[in-house]
Amino acid sequence: MSPPVDAPLTLAVPSKGRLQENTFAFFARAGLPLVQGRGSRDYRGSIAGVADVEVLFLSASEIARELSQGGAHLGITGEDLIRESIPDADRKLELLSPLGFGHANVVVAVPQAWIDVRRMADLEDVASAFRARHGAKMRVATKYVNLTRAWFAGHGIADYRIVESLGATEGAPASGAAELVVDITTTGATLAANALKVIEDGVMLRSEANLVASVSAPWGGRARAAVASILARIAAEEQARTTREVRALWPGATQAQLDQAATRFDARVLGTGERVVLESPKGSVFALSEWLIAQGAARVAVAEADYVFTASNPFIERLERRIG
Repeated sequence: MSPPVDAPLTLAVPSKGRLQENTFAFFARAGLPLVQGRGSRDYRGSIAGVADVEVLFLSASEIARELSQGGAHLGITGEDLIRESIPDADRKLELLSPLGFGHANVVVAVPQAWIDVRRMADLEDVASAFRARHGAKMRVATKYVNLTRAWFAGHGIADYRIVESLGATEGAPASGAAELVVDITTTGATLAANALKVIEDGVMLRSEANLVASVSAPWGGRARAAVASILARIAAEEQARTTREVRALWPGATQAQLDQAATRFDARVLGTGERVVLESPKGSVFALSEWLIAQGAARVAVAEADYVFTASNPFIERLERRIG
C-alpha cells in the first residue's frame, strides 16, 4: 500500500546480514546515521538529524516489491532482485547509484565434464542433442526465472525447460534435478566445488547493491524535501571520496597549460593566480602532480575533503526528471 500523498519519505533498507552492515556504513559515511527504533528486532527506524524520514527494515526481495508498488520512496537492494522481480523496472524505478558493495554475478554454469561447451552457442547444440537422445528438454535449475528466459531467448535457445530452485541451486546437476544452472556467484568457488563452470559469455548480470528510487511513490512536499537533503549528503560524500583537491604554487601558469591539465587528467580548474586550485579524480592525482611540477609548479599539495557540496546534484536532477 502506498503512503498518503504528503507522507514522510519512506526509506527501505536491508534488515539483516552483510548487506545491512554495509548499508549502515554507507549512510554513516554520508552523515546520515540510521537508527533502528528499539534495537535490532525493530523493523522501523529513522535517520538521526533528518526530519520526515521513516526507515523500514525489510528483506532485499521485500524492498524490491515495495519500491515497484510505490510503498517506499527510496531503497537499497541488489540489481539482480530488481531485474528479476520487476520486468518493467526501468519504467517504475530509477537506479540512482551503484553503491560498491553486495557484488554478485548472475551466471550460466554447466558441468565441468562438458568440455565442448564453452559459450552460449554451444548450449543450443547440447539442447538439441539432449532432446534427440532423451526425448525431453534440457533442464535449467534457477531462482532467476525471468532473467533466464530473457537471456536464453536473446541467444536463440528455446529447447529447454526451467526447474525452479527452492534450495541450493548449485547442487541440482549432481542430484539429477537439472543438467545446468543459472545462479548467483561472487567468486565462483561454490560452483567449482560442485563441479560446475561458468561458460565464457554466460555472465547475465553483474549485480551490486543500488540506491533505488520509486517513480510511482507519492512524492509530496515532505518526501521531496527529505530526499533532497539525503541525496545532497550522499552526493557530497561520493564527490569527496572519489576526488581530491590539488593546490599548486604555479605563478607562471598559462591558460593553455590549465586547459591541458583539464583535458589530460580530467581535472577541473577551481582557482587561478599564483596558487592554482584543481579538482582531480582520485586515481589521477599522482600523474597530475608530477605533470604540474614538470610544467613549472614549485609545490603541489593534495588534500582530501570530508564532503563536497555543489549547487547541482546529479542524483536529484535525475529523480526530478522522473517524478516531475
